[in-house]
Amino acid sequence: MQEFSYSDRGLALTKSFEGLQLGAYQDCVGNWTIGYGHTGPSVLPGQSISEAEAETLLQADLAEAVACVNRAVHAAMSQGQFDAMVDFCFNAGRGNFVQSTLLRKVNSRDFGGAVAQFTLWVHAGGEVVSGLVRRRNAEAALFTA
Repeated sequence: MQEFSYSDRGLALTKSFEGLQLGAYQDCVGNWTIGYGHTGPSVLPGQSISEAEAETLLQADLAEAVACVNRAVHAAMSQGQFDAMVDFCFNAGRGNFVQSTLLRKVNSRDFGGAVAQFTLWVHAGGEVVSGLVRRRNAEAALFTA
């Protein structure tokens, strides 16, 4: 099994779609979020953090996504494929990633089928979200690069 690290290109993709918010806000489905897309019970209304704290949270969150993708993918993959799946895992959640048809397609080496799966994950709160459409298209492009 290959063991990948998240590349600078992948990190730039994640940061570009998450954006940096130093004050807590509710995302499009109502989750309290801060920094570069960090969520969880530690994020509270009115909370603010520094840019350094946002970077630390992002690195910890990405480490979990990196470990998840490295554990779950059994097929040989490229750095671009890995980076695309880490961004997807970070954004959609580890549970969604490990149960996804995307992962099943990758592990069965159906990479064309896997690419098509990215564009199915564009809903939040039952609605198509234009930002997710753009993000999934960027992930699919990275996957095939």
